[in-house]
Amino acid sequence: MGVRKQAGDIEFQAFVVGRWPRLMRTAFLLTGEQHAAEDLVQSTLEQVYVAWHRVASADHPEAYVRRVMINAHARRYRRKLREFLVPRSEVAGLTHEVADTGDRIAQADDRHTLLKALAELPTRQREAVVLRYWEDLTETQTAEAMGCSVGAVKSNAAKGIAKLRAISGLAETVTQGGRK
Repeated sequence: MGVRKQAGDIEFQAFVVGRWPRLMRTAFLLTGEQHAAEDLVQSTLEQVYVAWHRVASADHPEAYVRRVMINAHARRYRRKLREFLVPRSEVAGLTHEVADTGDRIAQADDRHTLLKALAELPTRQREAVVLRYWEDLTETQTAEAMGCSVGAVKSNAAKGIAKLRAISGLAETVTQGGRK
């Protein structure tokens, strides 16, 4: 193995190890299932590895990888397959996402309600809400990741947030969480 290829492999490995939790969280929020999220991240990383020299030389490799993941997710669910952000109760043994300690949304009492509410959003609105507010990307970064205009991000995020606010169980959870 050439020295350059070996250095690229080490750099790719360091990238994956450093970004894995964040990529998994984003994939989980997009797909709704732990196993589907793992598949999405794995397939994304397969694509990225093949072109790692190009990805590594990009200004923001993580943004590049996130864009590949969003595109892969969009292709996978383009046929409007039903997605579940909350595993069915009869399915035992599934591991659930563990929130980062600094994650503000994790402060809500009932993450189950939030994930269920996210599942009710159309795909593009969910992508906009997840990237903008959960991943805390700017409107420009979100637009780049979604492959659309900033105006489309603003529109999808606003519609998504409005739908989330209209869900009574979610509004009560956030209100109760804020009082504690």
